[in-house]
Amino acid sequence: MMTNAVKWMPEGMHSVTPHLVVAGAAKAIDFYKQAFGATEITRLPGQAGKLMHAALRIGDSVVMLVDEMPEWKALGPIALKGSPVTIHLYVPDADATIATAEAAGATVTMPAADMFWGDRYGQVQDPFGHKWSVATHQRDVTAEEMQDAMRKMSQPS
Repeated sequence: MMTNAVKWMPEGMHSVTPHLVVAGAAKAIDFYKQAFGATEITRLPGQAGKLMHAALRIGDSVVMLVDEMPEWKALGPIALKGSPVTIHLYVPDADATIATAEAAGATVTMPAADMFWGDRYGQVQDPFGHKWSVATHQRDVTAEEMQDAMRKMSQPS
């Protein structure tokens, strides 16, 4: 009996990996490098200059991306007029990362602030329509402390 030496998940990957569809994947790669310090792992060009597949490393995670291809029903958030998905990114300094992303072309949709769940947290939208939440964990909070903080927030002053 042969044993399979190939692991069920490639080295360096995590169980859940975002796979983004963007209008202009090559430009998106450049943006993610500037905004989030991404490093390019792979790029597979297809016909007419579109990318059939690309992978970037941001922090300890991989983000895959592909160009929009309407013929395959692969549309990005701009073509879809929005997205219900937000990609969450933990970084050492949320304020600095948000500022860097803004300088690279992102729109700040929520400035960083200290949150009741223990993170310094803000949100940006990249030029390709994807929403990113950016956070730095500052303190551990119990479930009871979070519930109490939420109750206080919902009470009128």
